Amino acid sequence: MSDPYEVEMPPSAPGLPGSVVVRGHADDAIDELALSLTGVAVACVRALGDFHLALSGGSTPLPLYRRLMLDPTYRHLPWERTHLWIVDERRLPFEDERSNYRQIHDLIVEHAGIPKSQVHPMRAMEDRCDERYEAELRSTLEWRRGGQQRLDYVVLGMGGDGHTASLFPRSRALRDASNPARDVLINSGPEVTPPDRVTMTQHLINKARHVSVLVTGAGKREMIGKVAKASGLNSRAAEDELPILSIRPREVGGGELAWFLDEDACPR
Repeated sequence: MSDPYEVEMPPSAPGLPGSVVVRGHADDAIDELALSLTGVAVACVRALGDFHLALSGGSTPLPLYRRLMLDPTYRHLPWERTHLWIVDERRLPFEDERSNYRQIHDLIVEHAGIPKSQVHPMRAMEDRCDERYEAELRSTLEWRRGGQQRLDYVVLGMGGDGHTASLFPRSRALRDASNPARDVLINSGPEVTPPDRVTMTQHLINKARHVSVLVTGAGKREMIGKVAKASGLNSRAAEDELPILSIRPREVGGGELAWFLDEDACPR
């Protein structure tokens, strides 16, 4: 017979690479990420004059984007000094409701007051779209002060299979990113959930100043447990099976990696 006075303890933070922030509810985890993003944005504008932000699509970060637009707490986010980049995109027209840029455009671009010249959609339907986006990134970032030619903040999610951005397990973009070093690639093949994707590579993401991974809900709990268990392996095989493990900015570019989880996503 169970003890009627027994209190269930909240889950502890899983042993993931980087720092881990756990909050009781998804809304609270989103608030913590929004505060982190806003703080980095303000600091970058003060020190460098602008802020380069890369956003992911998908259902998990959309509440974050709404929060940034609607909550007065984040009204001082310097959108007029922000360059907005897209982490990954399906090879679909922008009019398609599955387009990541369409979602981000409707939630942020239409309302934030970002100058059009500072909004950088992935034109995924064009030929050599990966090479063109890579060239646009490099030509824009090279104008920054010495040593600062990198993204300032990248928002990632994690799929139930351990993928992040559009870097799917055992997909060719994971292998092709480093030979030679590529910042953006088209990812296709049987390992990629259709349609084909254009994605920032782990090579580019790992050079960022700050990378945040937002994971919420019990549906991700098992995968968070697998990632935590494998995080100490630091092997190419582990990254191939769990691409989120290829994100390690501290080791590669000296940046920070932070996870923002709700309690439902944490292993018991």
